[in-house]
Amino acid sequence: MGERILIVDDDEALRDSLALTLSAEHYEVVTACDAEGALRALEQQPADVVLCDLRMPGMDGMQLLPQLARKVPSATLILMSAFGTADLAIEAMKRGAYDYLAKPFAPSELVLTLRKARERERLQRANQILRRDVLRAVGDRPIVAASPAMIAVLELIERAAEFKSTVLLTGESGTGKEVLARAIHAQSPRREEAFVAVNCAAIPEALLESELFGHVKGAFTGADRTRRGLFVEADGGTLFLDEIAELPVALQAKLLRVLQEEEVRPVGDAKSRKVDVRVIAATARDVERDVADGRFREDLFYRLNVVRVKVPALRERRDDIPLLADHFLARFREQLGRPLRGIADDAMGRLRAYRWPGNVRELENVIERAVILAEGDRLTARELPDTVAQPAPAEDAADDATDLSLRRARRTMEREWILRALRACNGNRTHAARRLQISHRALLYKIKEYGIAE
Repeated sequence: MGERILIVDDDEALRDSLALTLSAEHYEVVTACDAEGALRALEQQPADVVLCDLRMPGMDGMQLLPQLARKVPSATLILMSAFGTADLAIEAMKRGAYDYLAKPFAPSELVLTLRKARERERLQRANQILRRDVLRAVGDRPIVAASPAMIAVLELIERAAEFKSTVLLTGESGTGKEVLARAIHAQSPRREEAFVAVNCAAIPEALLESELFGHVKGAFTGADRTRRGLFVEADGGTLFLDEIAELPVALQAKLLRVLQEEEVRPVGDAKSRKVDVRVIAATARDVERDVADGRFREDLFYRLNVVRVKVPALRERRDDIPLLADHFLARFREQLGRPLRGIADDAMGRLRAYRWPGNVRELENVIERAVILAEGDRLTARELPDTVAQPAPAEDAADDATDLSLRRARRTMEREWILRALRACNGNRTHAARRLQISHRALLYKIKEYGIAE
């Protein structure tokens, strides 16, 4: 047999008819006439899909949805009703329903809905498998990625990890360059040795040489003891030089010598010491332009740029936004002790539409804030900052002239047309659907898909 589906409806004739239709599609069908019977059936064996009527004696379908979501969180929940309204359909989806079917519906419509749900579950499982694989690869610092852009990055760093060659990570601030550097170290033969990170922009220039290479006691005023330096601390392991383009030019020459000779000379010492360090550098600057302008040594750039990894901005990997949001939600839910089940569709639509100038770090902060402010059992658009909650006029259209995606342009125009129709009809969805020349049901799907606020 195939997937197990539970039909909950007080209409015996409809239950039998649906059971015949779904059995012919190779589903294993179980039926219940009310909410209590449905919960008992799920106690005996979980279901993959629950098809539930809205109006039933006792507990109705809307009241049953949250209990189903808690009892079988991985199940696909579909609500049926002959009396529903557009607002009711949206409310059902907010409470955890995957879809809403208006009675009467053709068997083919039900079968199509179930096939779409099955494909969604397949993609989610594939993403979960990918995330587990990546988590195993990088230890306790997870990388959440499913987009082609990030998968390409992960494949590149996996190939580079086993060699000692220097790696240069470039990309905007907040894209996760240090996390990737740790992933390289975790997959390398040096994984049991130290990973040492330093931000070259965060240390005063006068102290930076001593911080990197060490000093002997009495080398300068205030040097009351000998310091080993970060290169020696990372001996045998990996040294991550973040914001490498901020390194003063005088120190760039000394760093180049260390990379070439594999030895360091502490400040004030007459002798050098051999070190075995794998260097990973990162920058958010246009380092080629800095080389052209004389702010960064060309020979050091080529020494660092053996393996170049360009980390995409979050707006260039939008498929990862739901995965990252769920990941941060799970973390902060546990840290802050908040009983949250997930992120509502309206909030997820806003998260996907926003351009994220602060990238993954900004998304992490937004989710932490929302978890703190959340009042219900799901994060909604109300908990998001105004900059995120208010959609831009053309948020998915590329203001980047290199982005020529027809699909993205069509989605942007479609969303804008829906907004215009809703405004023209004072929010009346039935009238807006007529103006748009689409069905009322199709408009509901579009409102949900694009995260359009009520």
